[in-house]
Amino acid sequence: MTRAIFAIVVLDLKRFWVDRARLVAGLVQPLLYLFVLGAGIGASSRMGGGDYRRFIFPGTMGLSLLFSATFAAITIVFDRQIGFFKAVLVAPVPRSAIAVGKIVAGAIQALAQGLILLPFAPLAGIPLNLTEGVEMVGAMVLASLTFSTIGVAFACRFTSTTVFPIVSNAVLLPMFFLSGGLYPLKAAPGWMQVAAHLDPVAYAIDLMRGTVLGTFFFPVPLSLGALALTITVLVWAAVRVFNRGEDDSSLGAARFNWRR
Repeated sequence: MTRAIFAIVVLDLKRFWVDRARLVAGLVQPLLYLFVLGAGIGASSRMGGGDYRRFIFPGTMGLSLLFSATFAAITIVFDRQIGFFKAVLVAPVPRSAIAVGKIVAGAIQALAQGLILLPFAPLAGIPLNLTEGVEMVGAMVLASLTFSTIGVAFACRFTSTTVFPIVSNAVLLPMFFLSGGLYPLKAAPGWMQVAAHLDPVAYAIDLMRGTVLGTFFFPVPLSLGALALTITVLVWAAVRVFNRGEDDSSLGAARFNWRR
């Protein structure tokens, strides 16, 4: 099973390396949030108790990891469209290994983009020391795994590369905006704070913000437990769909009319 997971990861990373334009494009959005939005709002706001760019840096990191990890799973949808996914499913390996391999590959791709963004921290007013840097990378790894499981759990139920990004954006953007990535959750309305407790993106960003700013909205054990639970449930859901194979009725494409 380990060899099968490794093979899936290597295949997806080779695709990622060939499509380097995606790596560059994936950095543009978080940098715009950090330096353009951060400078504009920061000129007239003291949200977070200090430099606004410093406050939203973990949020922009979460934005980068979230969209990089989830959209890495679009290879599942593309492979299903061209028929390559059937060849993967009939390979003499456990289908759970295919699902896990896709999740690990997506997490690595997201983490690679996050590590490229991390050196911009001093420009945002966050001079990381060694301990903070290690803690930040650890939080990024956990966030990348969580976001990748979200992407794979979504993608395995789609058959159209046109529909998948539209529906994903409709789900991911509210998750990000409810996470407190751009504003302090303590100052948010009560209903938003309640919604944030149901949002795994909020726990991931709060962990990253706490490592660099020293303040947490959620208790650390709660964040770790929520992310671990999210990963466990979504891995189980993805493996369950992979085990069903290419029967559209079981994948849900026919029922929800998700074909192009």
